Amino acid sequence: MDNRGTAHRTGDSTGTGSGTGTGTGTGTEGRGASGVRALAAATPAGRDRYVDLLRVASLGTVVLGHWLMAAVTVGSGGPDDGHVVVGNLLAVVPELQPATWLLQIMPVFFLVGGFSHALSHRSLDRRLPPGAPRYPAFLRARLQRLLRPTMVFTAVWCAAALAVHVTGRDGPLWETAARLVTQPLWFIGVYLALVALTPALLRLNERYGWGVFAALAWGAAMVDLLRFAAGMPYVEFLNLALVWLAVHQLGILRADGRLGPDRRVPAALALGGLASAAALVAWGPYPLSMVGMPGEPVSNMSPPTLALLCHAAWLVGAVELLRAPAARLLARPRVWRAVVAANGVAMTAFLWHLTALLGVYGLLFALDIPLPAPASAVWWAWVPARVGAAALLTALLVAVFRRFERPAATAVPGPAPASPPRSGLLPRAAAPAAALGAALCVLGVLGLSMTGLGGLLEGQDALLVAVRITAPTAVAMTVAGWLLVERAGRAAG
Repeated sequence: MDNRGTAHRTGDSTGTGSGTGTGTGTGTEGRGASGVRALAAATPAGRDRYVDLLRVASLGTVVLGHWLMAAVTVGSGGPDDGHVVVGNLLAVVPELQPATWLLQIMPVFFLVGGFSHALSHRSLDRRLPPGAPRYPAFLRARLQRLLRPTMVFTAVWCAAALAVHVTGRDGPLWETAARLVTQPLWFIGVYLALVALTPALLRLNERYGWGVFAALAWGAAMVDLLRFAAGMPYVEFLNLALVWLAVHQLGILRADGRLGPDRRVPAALALGGLASAAALVAWGPYPLSMVGMPGEPVSNMSPPTLALLCHAAWLVGAVELLRAPAARLLARPRVWRAVVAANGVAMTAFLWHLTALLGVYGLLFALDIPLPAPASAVWWAWVPARVGAAALLTALLVAVFRRFERPAATAVPGPAPASPPRSGLLPRAAAPAAALGAALCVLGVLGLSMTGLGGLLEGQDALLVAVRITAPTAVAMTVAGWLLVERAGRAAG
């Protein structure tokens, strides 16, 4: 209980991360360097700064990995003739695939998510009056942080897609860009689902503790057994929930202090996870790469496998073992200010980083500069300039769109009003309505990540949970779900 109380206090004081949903909103928007300096200086001594560093590092590594792995060529012959094709450097140079065991750190973000959601929900639970609905208020606050920047990103790209459709000037890069830029939204969709399930996971955690993680891991193993040994179709998609829920549960356990300070637990996770992942890859049907490879029949990431869960366990253990030296580093004012500033724009940078990369290649095409063959000497020589240009363009996009990462102010619900709620929903209906809205948001964002924005008005679709979905339908579902959560949150108040 003492660990939980400490975590609560460190999660809701400065707004820089641990107790604020995704934690990417630091409140620095519009303040500049002085605002970052003031916010960093106001950080309480007991705050777990390492969580904020992990969030920034995980998203930053994903962004850098995408920039480095993009192997862009111009297709010749077949349906890709004259169009840009974005491949994967790891497929061109398979010897680099072991590096994914260090650089595939998206599980760390889900660990941080579980930690942050636990603190946020418990903090809200303490602040709300008895009898006030918790669930709609929790969802409303979390979804604002996720969906405000995401829907602005979607709106800008939808406008671009409509402009291309009206003018008919698509160019060689457009088709690839319209399909590629929404693919990272799968992460937002899964994260939304974890937010929606957090209250139930917390109740299970209070009763069963590590048993919840064990049950989820066992479920992931059974899914892979049915998939690979029994050949059962479609069962593998269950691991999209089970694997990420298990990693998220480790974050909840961390919020309870169950991953430390005893180093034996993280050491067991690191060694056991690494050994298990290596054994599964060596003797099982799992590929070496911890990211998806084009053309491979099995991917460890999409949908996630038991091997990826073992990889996640090893990463979680490893980063927990580094907590003490990282804490000493973060005690330095300059380092902490940099982390605070980065947290304020991390989600915006994640959303726009592929747009920036494609913008760099668009400039190369406009200047009629030929592209070097991926992994050639010239290609490697271009890497610093290409990554630097993508980083510069991302910084410009962040400067434009960072304001949307700051959530709108929401009031903590107080006593029930005497008059009917202005949202049109009765308070007792708020929780079911919020749950339905969250489900629509999850399906909409996942659907958009699969359809892309090419052929926006031509009915181009993708298969989502055995249902065909188009991009306009996915956007409409997300907006409707978000509005429903907003109405439910107001009704609860």
